[in-house]
Amino acid sequence: MVQTAQQAIPVSKRVLPAPLGHTGVVIALGILLTWAGLLVFLLGFYRPDWQTPWPYLLVLVQTHLYTGLFITAHDAMHGVVSSNKRVNTVLGTVVAFLFAYNWYPRLLPRHHQHHRHVATEADPDFHDGKHQGFLPWLLRFALNYVTWWQIGLMALTYNLLKQAFPVANVIAFWMVPAVLATVQLFFFGTYLPHRGEHASDNQHKSRTQIRHHVWAFVSCYFFGYHYEHHDQPYLPWWRLWRTKEHG
Repeated sequence: MVQTAQQAIPVSKRVLPAPLGHTGVVIALGILLTWAGLLVFLLGFYRPDWQTPWPYLLVLVQTHLYTGLFITAHDAMHGVVSSNKRVNTVLGTVVAFLFAYNWYPRLLPRHHQHHRHVATEADPDFHDGKHQGFLPWLLRFALNYVTWWQIGLMALTYNLLKQAFPVANVIAFWMVPAVLATVQLFFFGTYLPHRGEHASDNQHKSRTQIRHHVWAFVSCYFFGYHYEHHDQPYLPWWRLWRTKEHG
């Protein structure tokens, strides 16, 4: 699904910036409220039968919504959740914090550093190139972003939640989706698009998925169209698919 380093630079359709209106806020709140509502149901009311496929499917649904929290925070970093800067920052801060207690003011400069220095030693998302295997790069990525106070808050939250809800539910529907979403974001948003060598004239040092809008949405909210995101970072995730004129 991803182009190799030797293939031509992707050809992106140029999509001009358009007023956000209220759409970005509505979508952001939709993801946030759906994630929160489903989590309350899964922790407090759902009693899974692990002999059926339904709880496993719900883990995947919650993982997708969890990923949506970070994608929303990412859009806020580019100012495309709301044209109102205060609203944009507040929503970005809230959803980032709900995603394993990430601190938006810390993420913001690091993400823009990634865009300015993509695939260089100054890129906080980039492995040094000596060992570009998935697991070593994931470890480096985690060490660059995960802080001890996040781990402490996650541990505290787990111990509080297990006092009120079944431990199996807390692990399956709160803890596991957080881990899976982190791996999903890394795999589709960093590892696949930026691994290996890139053509010297590929200014974004990025690859892209073959056009398949359903898979692109399900896999990572269209961020497999990664060259297009670097080329047109002013587009929110829900408009990114429009750049994909060629497969």
